[in-house]
Amino acid sequence: MDGTVHTGKYRHPLPHDLIEKIMAEKTLRGNDFPKFGVFIIAYRDATTIEATLDRIPEELLPAIAGIYIIDDFSDDETYEISKRLVQGKWRGKLEVFRNPRNYGYGGNQKIGYKYAIERKCDYVVMLHGDGEYAPEYLPVLMAPVLFEGKQVVLGSRMLDKAKALREGMPIHKFLGNVLLTALANVVLNVGLSEYYSGYRLYSCKVLKRIPFAENSDGFHFDMQLIVQCSLLGLELHEVPIPTYHGQQFTSINGLKYAFHVCTETLGFRMHQLHLMRLNHYLVDTAYTYRLKKDRYSSHQQIARIPKPGAKVLDLGSSWGLVARLLAERDVEVTGVDLLPPEEVGDRFHRYHQCDLNHLHTLPLRREFDYIIISDVVEHLVNGKVLVESVAKYLRPDGRIIVSTGNVAIWFYRLSLLLGRFQYGPRGILDETHVKLYTIPTFQDLIRSCGYKILKKRYTPIPFELVFSSRGKSRLIRSITMLYYWCACVWPRMFAYQVIIEAELTALEFARGEGKIA
Repeated sequence: MDGTVHTGKYRHPLPHDLIEKIMAEKTLRGNDFPKFGVFIIAYRDATTIEATLDRIPEELLPAIAGIYIIDDFSDDETYEISKRLVQGKWRGKLEVFRNPRNYGYGGNQKIGYKYAIERKCDYVVMLHGDGEYAPEYLPVLMAPVLFEGKQVVLGSRMLDKAKALREGMPIHKFLGNVLLTALANVVLNVGLSEYYSGYRLYSCKVLKRIPFAENSDGFHFDMQLIVQCSLLGLELHEVPIPTYHGQQFTSINGLKYAFHVCTETLGFRMHQLHLMRLNHYLVDTAYTYRLKKDRYSSHQQIARIPKPGAKVLDLGSSWGLVARLLAERDVEVTGVDLLPPEEVGDRFHRYHQCDLNHLHTLPLRREFDYIIISDVVEHLVNGKVLVESVAKYLRPDGRIIVSTGNVAIWFYRLSLLLGRFQYGPRGILDETHVKLYTIPTFQDLIRSCGYKILKKRYTPIPFELVFSSRGKSRLIRSITMLYYWCACVWPRMFAYQVIIEAELTALEFARGEGKIA
C-alpha cells in the first residue's frame, strides 16, 4: 500500500496512527482484548473480492479474530475465487460460505450476524465485497469501541456533505440521501448525518437483543437495524469514511428504496402509537425506562401530590425515577423493589429489597403519609391483596396513590374492532402484565380494598417517548397538552393512564390492645 486510500481520483491518508494505538491496546489487554469479526457481504463480486481483502491493513490482522465471506448465491465466480483465497495468505483467518439460494441484501446480513454471534464474537464489522467501503478504514470503526466504549459505530459519507460531492457522489444519490435522512431525523429524532451507509460495526451483545431476523430481506434492512438500536437507548456513533461507488448498488431501484424507507419510518411511529404492531421493533429493552418529563405525565403528576416534608413509601420503586422528583421537594422516600440494593445506590432515604407478593416481610410501621403504587398492580396475579395489605403502613390521615393503564383507550378499541390484540415489551399491553383494567374496573378495585377515592387524574399518551423528544419540542408539548384536555373531558376513551388518590374508609383494630391502630 502507498499510504493512501484511492476513491477514483481522490486519495485519503491511511489511519496508521489508529492502527498503532489498537495494536498497543491489544498488547496491553492480552486475553481480554475484544474478539472482532469482519463479515464480508458478497454478491457478483468476482472481479473485486480479492482486491477488497488485500486492502485490509496487514498490520491490523492480529487484532481481527476472523474474516468470513458469505456469497449470496452469485451467478459468477465470486465463491470459487473466494475459496481459493482461503489457501493463500489468509489461511487460518478467512472462512468462505455460499448461500443455497439468493437471500437478498438484508437476508444475507441476517446470516452473517447470526454466524458472528455463534462464533462468540464481541463485535462484528460489515464490509462490502465490491470495495464500496474502504477496508483500510476498519481501524476507524474499531477505535471508538476500544477507547470510548461505543456499542454501535456507523461509517458516514455525509458528515462533510461538500466533501461527499467533491469525491464524486452522484447528485441524485446525494439529494436522495439528504432528503431521506432529514425525514428520518424528523420522525425518529436520532440525529444522524446518514442512515444508508453499509459500513457498520455492531456489538454482538446488542444484536442479541434485537430481533433482526424479523427485518426485511431488502436494502432497508440497514434502516430497520438503526431504529432497533435507537429503541435500546444506545448512542449511534458516526465516523467519517471516504465516498466511493462500487457495483454492488447499481441495481437498486431508487424510488422503490425511498418508498420502503418512508413507509418503514412512518410504520415505526404507528407502532409506537400502538396503531399497529411490528414484531421487528419488539426489542429486548431490558431496564431502559425513562423519566417522563412532561408535566402531564404519570411521573410528574404523582410527584406533585405529596406535600413537602412528607414520608412516602414507594412500592415497585425501580431505580427511583419518581423518588428523584420527590427528593427535590424535600420528601423522604422509602423504596421497595426486587432490585439489589447495590444497583439502586443512594436514591432513597431507605430501601428494602422485597417481592411485592410477600409484603408482610417488610420491617415497617404505620408511619407513611403517602404510599405510591405506580404501575404495579397490573403485574401481580392478585393486585387486590397488595392494595389491601399496605393499609397497615399508612397513617390514619394518610393516602395511597395508585396508577395503571387504561386498556379501553381508543386505539385498543380500534385494534379489537380490527381483530388485533397483541402484547409487546412496554406500554399498557406490556407482556409482563397479568391483569388489565379499564378506569371503572380500577376504581372498583380500589373501593373493594377499603378506600375512598378522593381524586382521579389522567395522563395523555406519552408523546415524548413516542417521538423520542428531549422535552424541548414545542410541537410535542402542544400535542400533549391538547390530548391531555381530551383525556380529561372523556377519560374512558382517551386517558392513557389513570392515577387515583384515596384514603382509608376504616382503620384496623390492634389485636389484644383494645384500640384502633
